[in-house]
Amino acid sequence: MADSWDGSSEIGSQSDEIFHFERVHLEPIYDAFVCPLTKQVMSDPVTLENGQTFEREAIEKWFRECKESGRKMVCPLTLKELKSTDMNPSIALRNTIEEWTARNEAVQLDMARRSLNLGSSETEILHALKYVELICQKSRSNKHIARSAGLIPLIVDMLKSGSRRVRCKALETLRIVVEEDAENKEMLAEGDIVRTIVKFLSHELSKEREEAVSLLYELSKSETLCEKIGSVNGAILILVGMTSSKSENLLTVEKAEKTLENLEKCENNVRQMAENGRLQPLLTQILEGRPETKLSMASYLGELVLNNDVKVIVAKTVGSSLINIMRSGTMESRESALKALNQISSYEASAKVLIEAGILPPLVKDLFTVGSNQLPMRLKEVSATILANVVNSGYDFDSILVGSDDQTLVSEDIVHNLLHLISNTGPAIECKLLQVLVGLTSSKTTVLNVVAAIKSSGATISLVQFIEAPQKDLRVASIKLLQNLSPLMGQELADALRGSVGQLSSLIKVISENIGITEEQAAAVGLLADLPERDLGLTRQMLDESAFQMIISRVVRIRQGETRGTRFVTPFLEGLVRVLARVTFVLADEPDCVALCRENNLAQLFTDMLQANGLDNVQMVSATALENLSLESKNLTRLPELPPPGLCGSIFPCFSKPPTISGLCKLHRGTCTQRESFCLLEGQAVEKLVALLDHTNERVVEAALAALSTLLDDGVDIEQGVTVLCEAEGIKPILDVLLEKRTDNLRRRAVWVVERILRTDDIAYEVSGDPNVSTALVDAFQHGDYRTRQIAERALKHVDKIPNFSGIFPNMG
Repeated sequence: MADSWDGSSEIGSQSDEIFHFERVHLEPIYDAFVCPLTKQVMSDPVTLENGQTFEREAIEKWFRECKESGRKMVCPLTLKELKSTDMNPSIALRNTIEEWTARNEAVQLDMARRSLNLGSSETEILHALKYVELICQKSRSNKHIARSAGLIPLIVDMLKSGSRRVRCKALETLRIVVEEDAENKEMLAEGDIVRTIVKFLSHELSKEREEAVSLLYELSKSETLCEKIGSVNGAILILVGMTSSKSENLLTVEKAEKTLENLEKCENNVRQMAENGRLQPLLTQILEGRPETKLSMASYLGELVLNNDVKVIVAKTVGSSLINIMRSGTMESRESALKALNQISSYEASAKVLIEAGILPPLVKDLFTVGSNQLPMRLKEVSATILANVVNSGYDFDSILVGSDDQTLVSEDIVHNLLHLISNTGPAIECKLLQVLVGLTSSKTTVLNVVAAIKSSGATISLVQFIEAPQKDLRVASIKLLQNLSPLMGQELADALRGSVGQLSSLIKVISENIGITEEQAAAVGLLADLPERDLGLTRQMLDESAFQMIISRVVRIRQGETRGTRFVTPFLEGLVRVLARVTFVLADEPDCVALCRENNLAQLFTDMLQANGLDNVQMVSATALENLSLESKNLTRLPELPPPGLCGSIFPCFSKPPTISGLCKLHRGTCTQRESFCLLEGQAVEKLVALLDHTNERVVEAALAALSTLLDDGVDIEQGVTVLCEAEGIKPILDVLLEKRTDNLRRRAVWVVERILRTDDIAYEVSGDPNVSTALVDAFQHGDYRTRQIAERALKHVDKIPNFSGIFPNMG
């Protein structure tokens, strides 16, 4: 039974790889040194009552197994029962073995040292490294022996081996040599050893990479080596990448994570981690670090470039702490907090987090405070930038208190203070404060308050003057603000531009710059487009500035594809078309506008733009412009000169026939052309307008219907107008518009047009059989406004749905 027992699997067995080292003895192995159970040299010999000596751990295991199996306690050698299981330590034998071991290990260590050179074979080097591992694992004192024997530099040299197995084993051996030994760790801090170890991290998914991480984890337990590891370019970046890898060995990921946790002891490493996307250590320092550490980390946070998702995390984690520092810290700490808040407020979602954390009151206070505790101008600029970021997040600011007396950002006093600061600070702060107003006027819930405050402060002229600012950012901010204000302050802004010297010219100059299409240009043309289109004085000034010729040129170039690819092309083109359409609103009062339309054949240009698919605003404005042009056609058509009647005709007019003149416009009864009289029929615009009646955008449909209604106006031949619509297959689409009842305006316009069409008996007869049309007219008659009800009543009479009493009671007609 004793012969079959083998404890070598658990008790200090040594690999066959180092057998050749064990053969080199100063003295032979004595039988007394060897445990009969393990067949290995004993390290803690004990003697039983019968005088037999065994390794303590081995004989204890023997007795435990006897007890567990219910056998008698017998000696493993003699198999005779023992009266007692007491064990007496063999001190003399142990000392003799230790002396013998030390002498032999010295010889074996020397042999290993000689094998650790790049000229040895791979097998010899691997055996030597394995032996060093074993003696270092045997006792901590052996690690001192290995250091004294100069083995550590030799093992490091093995990292340069051409054999992957050797390099991998060398990394493993170094880890065992430095475990729990500060002096051995310090030796690896010398020279470029750490850099060499870090290089192994770049070996993708290899055993070397795993061993290098394990070694770095062990080294990172030393604060000196933490700095050394962090100083190696790319070390922290690779470790951070490993912690988030899905393909790494889980143990390797864990070691990389623990290594980074150890490296956090050094502030420079924390900064590097933050720079490489591992922000939590930096945020923890801001929350829990010493005051000076909080200051430096907050300052560094302000320098980092963060992606938007990270900004939200940072805002949620340290936003409140940074706001508290901004409220009550020293000037230096307030500066650090402001810079960090500036960074994380630049994304809409993170800005909203800061708003909920209470950033607005201290921000406003910092901007408006004067005296000994006021911020220097460079920090007020940062505060203004943060406020601009926050305000442009789309939050509901009319419900957030920012001062005493229940004041909000859009309270009159607050807006007045902002306007005062804008007029009394430098360009940088002025720009940011204008951006604040841009944000507040971008919301329907707050723009009315801002407009009221601007009007009550008389600041319109001051704001308009910024159009001429030499600083582009300042100019862009002012133009965007004025564009936001123009729907509610259009006439005031038009008056300011007309009465000023240079501002209108500056706007036109911005639009005309041939540098692609910029945000500034889109905002400038949008501002001009929003101004009252019937302001004749402004239109005349734009004529004097040759603005319309420049705008026509830019529209043509965009349509020809010469300008494309920027995100501002669409708003810029829409603005250009709207500004160009201004000339069609004052044709009756300004001959120069008629001349401009003729010279540049604007009727053709607007007709072409009816087919600008996908650009609803361009189509809508073009249709409106054609409506205006068509309304003037009856005044611009050239009526034929009739020859005087002969003698007989003058005496007996009933015998004379009117002369027949061919080539006249059947609508306007004169000579029409698209260029000269803007005739829709001659310009072949009718079919294109009819096509728009099926548009999904109600405003486009309404504009197209309005343009078509000019064919049925009082100044033209209505019967011929109906014929034109029939030929263009426009009757059914017009009736469909009436039936759909999409908006009140569309219904009002459709009822007017349908009534005119139904004056033609054939159409009236055909429509009278359609109950849907009758129902739609009855609905308009019952629910429309006064004018619509009147027109619907006439239409119903045309289809005999209401009795026509005018024939019976002529005076009631």
